[in-house]
Amino acid sequence: MFKKILIANRGDVALRVLRACKEMQIPTVIVHSTADADSMPVRLADESVCIGPPSSSESYLNVAAIITAAGITGADAVHPGVGFLAENADFADIVAAHGLTFIGPEPRHIRSMGDKVEAKITAAEAGLPLVPGSPGAVPTLADARRIGAEVGYPLLVKAASGGGGRGMKVAETADRLAEAFSSARSEAKAAFGDDTVYLERYLGQPRHIEVQVIADSHGNVVHLGERECSIQRRHQKLFEEAPSPALSPEQRQEIGTIAAEATRHMGYLGVGTMEFLYENGAFFFIEMNTRLQVEHPITEEITGVDLVREQVRIAAGMPLSFTQEDITFTGHAIECRINAEHPETFMPTPGKVTAFHAAGGPGIRVDSCLYTGYSIPPFYDSLIAKLIVYGDDRDKCLARLRRALAEFIVEPIPTTLGLHERLVDAEAVKDGSYNIRWLEEKFLAGDDSGTAE
Repeated sequence: MFKKILIANRGDVALRVLRACKEMQIPTVIVHSTADADSMPVRLADESVCIGPPSSSESYLNVAAIITAAGITGADAVHPGVGFLAENADFADIVAAHGLTFIGPEPRHIRSMGDKVEAKITAAEAGLPLVPGSPGAVPTLADARRIGAEVGYPLLVKAASGGGGRGMKVAETADRLAEAFSSARSEAKAAFGDDTVYLERYLGQPRHIEVQVIADSHGNVVHLGERECSIQRRHQKLFEEAPSPALSPEQRQEIGTIAAEATRHMGYLGVGTMEFLYENGAFFFIEMNTRLQVEHPITEEITGVDLVREQVRIAAGMPLSFTQEDITFTGHAIECRINAEHPETFMPTPGKVTAFHAAGGPGIRVDSCLYTGYSIPPFYDSLIAKLIVYGDDRDKCLARLRRALAEFIVEPIPTTLGLHERLVDAEAVKDGSYNIRWLEEKFLAGDDSGTAE
């Protein structure tokens, strides 16, 4: 096992990894920017090293500073957390080149899944179902027109290096393809430095279903069920639940087995998430995230598996502590992402927290770095807490969530707590009939009903 783990991240994910390490009795080092000097992870870690000013490019993305911090503290492994360098294959290579262990997948898988075009090719080879579209990159508008004629409209133009909805445009008809193609390429170039795009058939009312997979170096591959992540704004998830209210046990087994077999075919190592669109009873692979997910706690709640602990064990060369037959899905869990944002305009609201009270009681888990007196910095993602609620079934989980939201206090800054209080009482949430377009097209427009599938 590792002597000391350096955690190259911040916020609640850094605290999550730190807690797992403490339970495993592994000393930790937190690297941080000057803006995070008073953060909870820094306060609780065994050691901390300031690696730069608030700007991410000069701190949390400063590879040289992170490697130096590992060297001076004697760390022998690096956990990248979520975001920042977590899916940076070059960083994983550099970590290994300095004799350290990267707690994550092999760089080759980070690279292949990070490029959306290569990911589709790899997925097809692994037997995953794909959305009809181009077999690879589409270099010219003429190529796009030809593929559009074959696949049909509406058509989605997507950046190969994209994420978070950037570099993604819809062409409703053939007449709109040129505009969408040019716009997607320009946006992708500006956001990612790469204007490569590909095409997919645009699905009308899909749900976003993802499957948690995990694999060790001993040939063991296990899926841990699915998560429903369809409540999104601008392609950013706000509310997730497990299991999905849309799937039957047979469908759950089907997509879980497909994802696990594809993971095995790839020779993948560590924790990963296969993401699918689901419509009219069919699944379509869209991407694989080669890291821990923000919403991983709800999987932990319904399976009893500590995903971070397993990540560390796998990186240390140990086998999974369970088999597929050991996994049972019990109860229901929901996660609300609480952001420091205005609940109506969604503008960021950094500032000092003068009153903080986390919800508690049976079945309640809060992953957060907030404390009374903490100043939320304006330099990073607006996520400040994750409220995770567990119940014996979905109705009990929703009732418990409603109670927990009512007692959660973050003052005086505006947060999305009020939005979640409205969401939990929406008819489409109560009956589980929402899809990925519901929040923006219906709920925020004043209609809380769902869309029949």
